[in-house]
Formats: sequence, C-alpha cells, structure tokens
Amino acid sequence: MRVTISRKAHFNAAHRLYRKDWTSEQNDAVFGKCNNPNFHGHNYELTASVTGAIDPETGFVMDAKILADIIKKEVEDAFDHKNLNLDVPEFENLNPTAENIAVVIWNKLRMHIESEFDLEVVLYETPRNFVSYKGL
Repeated sequence: MRVTISRKAHFNAAHRLYRKDWTSEQNDAVFGKCNNPNFHGHNYELTASVTGAIDPETGFVMDAKILADIIKKEVEDAFDHKNLNLDVPEFENLNPTAENIAVVIWNKLRMHIESEFDLEVVLYETPRNFVSYKGL
C-alpha cells in the first residue's frame, strides 16, 4: 500500500523573466511585463508530496516534521524575501520561471528524501497559475 503525505509552505520572492542573450524587444515580446528590469514579486505557495509505503513501526510514510524542516531549510530559508535572479545561485544562469523554480525545488528536496519514495512539487505563482513536477 502506497500513501502520500503532503506539506504546504510559502515564500515571497522577486524575479525577472528575461534572457541575457536576447534583445530588449525580444524579451518584451516573449515575457511582457514579467521582463520588468526592476523585477516584480510573487507570494509563492508550495505543496511538496512524498509517496511511499507506510512504515509498520511508526505508521508514517515520512515524519511530517522532518519534511517541514527540509522544506524550511532548502526552500523557505533559501528563497523567502530574495530576488531569485540576484540572490539565489541556482538562477544565476537559469531563467526563474515557475517551471524552473519547481524543478530547482524538487532537486533540492530530492537530495534529502530516500529514493524509495516518490516526490512531487506543486508551485503556485498566483492563485490561478501553477506548475507541478514529479521528476524525470
């Protein structure tokens, strides 16, 4: 039997969507107001879900406190009140789209979750725009 445990979290961050190798006109055409050179922010909502077998000794798939601590360290402490383009090394050469942010978060969490468990990350950039990533 496989069960999924999920933990919600949030962080506030600024970013700018653009490519350094494109002209201003091309960036504006593709990214619109998200290409604002002064950046813009979002109140991101995250759900991280771990799926696996229930441990017969504990009754847990994974201790929710451990999952919460991993998310706090790897996501909230790393991204909250940051400019993703300027302050977060993973986005130095990676456009911080919601899709790319979700993959980065998944990779950061995956390092701390045993491979026997499946991991899914759902990231809301706005209440109506969100992405999900389950790994390769």
